[in-house]
Amino acid sequence: MGAKDALCKIANLAIGLPDTLAYYSVAELEAGFKKTMAFQPRVIKQNRGSSGEGIWIIKLKSGNYCKNFGDRSCSDDEVLELMEACDNHAETHTVAEFLEFCVNGRTAKSGKWDTIGTGKYLEGGKEAGGQLVDQRFCPRIVEGELRLNMIGDVCTGIIHKKPKAGGISAVGGTGSIYTFYAPDAPEFKQLTSTFLGKDIPSLMSNLELEGEPLPLWWTADFINADPGKPGTPCTIDKWIVGEFNCSC
Repeated sequence: MGAKDALCKIANLAIGLPDTLAYYSVAELEAGFKKTMAFQPRVIKQNRGSSGEGIWIIKLKSGNYCKNFGDRSCSDDEVLELMEACDNHAETHTVAEFLEFCVNGRTAKSGKWDTIGTGKYLEGGKEAGGQLVDQRFCPRIVEGELRLNMIGDVCTGIIHKKPKAGGISAVGGTGSIYTFYAPDAPEFKQLTSTFLGKDIPSLMSNLELEGEPLPLWWTADFINADPGKPGTPCTIDKWIVGEFNCSC
C-alpha cells in the first residue's frame, strides 16, 4: 500500500488521476515519459526513499506542450526544468540526461547533478521495488496539501501543509507551514465524507489487497486537483491522493 504504484491502482477512483502510469523497465520509462512529458507538466516519483528525495516536478523549458496526449513525444535534446521535493532545489537537464540518471545514476551521459540522490530508480527490477510513477502535476500544490492521519478507518486529524513561498514541496524542514485541524473540520467536509464513506470501504480491494485489513496507523496525502490557476476560486471540488504512508 505504501509503494508508489498504489497510485496507479486507484487511478480510476475519485481520489485518483486516470493518467497515472508506472514504469518498471527502461523501455516503459523512455516511451511513456517522452509521451506524457510532451503533453503536460509531470511529477515523477521513485518508489524508494523518503522525505521527497527522488520526487521530481518537471516542466518543459520551452513550454512546447502538444494539444492532445500522444500527438508527439519529446526528443532527447529537449530541455527540462526540474524541482526536487526533498528541498525544492532546481536543476536543468535534457530529456536524455534525466532518463540516464533515472536508469544508471551519475554517469558521463547524465551530466552534473546537484541532488543528494543517486538515481538508478529502476535498479533491481519490480521484485526489488525498482519503479517510477508518472503522475500529472497539479498546480494548486503551491496552495498546500492535506494529510489525513488515520487509525484503521478512522480519521484522527488533518494537517494542511503549505510549501514555503517559491517552493512546491511541503516536506518538513523546507520552510513549509503546517496548520492542524480536527478530523471533522467543516473546511474539508466534502473530502473527508467522500473518502471515509465511499473510497475506504473498497480501498484494499482496489489496491489488490482483498481480504487484508486497513493498516493500523497510516496517512493519505491529498492534492487539490482543480485545474485553475493557484489563488483563484476553484471550479471543482476534487482532491487526489499523492501518497500513502503506512506505519504499521
